[in-house]
Amino acid sequence: MDDPLAELVMLLARLPGIGERTATRLAHYVLGADPQYAAALGASIAQIHERVRHCERCGNWALDPLCRVCADPRRDPGVLCVVARVPDLAAIEKSGTFRGRYHVLHALLAPLDGIGPDAIDVDRLITRVREEGVREVVVATPLSVEGEATALYLAQSLKPFGARVSRIASGLPHGGELEFADQITLGRALDGRREL
Repeated sequence: MDDPLAELVMLLARLPGIGERTATRLAHYVLGADPQYAAALGASIAQIHERVRHCERCGNWALDPLCRVCADPRRDPGVLCVVARVPDLAAIEKSGTFRGRYHVLHALLAPLDGIGPDAIDVDRLITRVREEGVREVVVATPLSVEGEATALYLAQSLKPFGARVSRIASGLPHGGELEFADQITLGRALDGRREL
């Protein structure tokens, strides 16, 4: 593309939640800002895949083999919270109410889209439950059709391994994403979880 400003707008508009108007506003901001800011922003984006990876244990983003949650000895290894995506984990962490560890699926069951049980790697979760002495698995998938289907599948898959399987309580809107829930509602949803 010959027009660098139009190219930047096009690239920014591909980000989730960013439309063409917001992308245009951001591109003009970057262009009007100090050139050092634009260079630092570009370098940070360019290096993000080299500097950040998935935690070997839970799937969270990490700078080291283990993320800060998995590396924290104060976390309760007997309680495991299963989330669909890393932003869901971050939202729960912001609530400050959960002191266990996490397991990130990076997908939800969606048979119509061709996403089946293999996509969520339940075997890795089962291995963690068995090897880490997990007493309870809190399923904190979104309250959507895909999230509910995934929760039921996980409950059926985990029941034979002795850990209590619970589901976050309602209080979050149906079809809502955990990432956008306020901290109080998310905290109450975790406190009011129920067995599946």
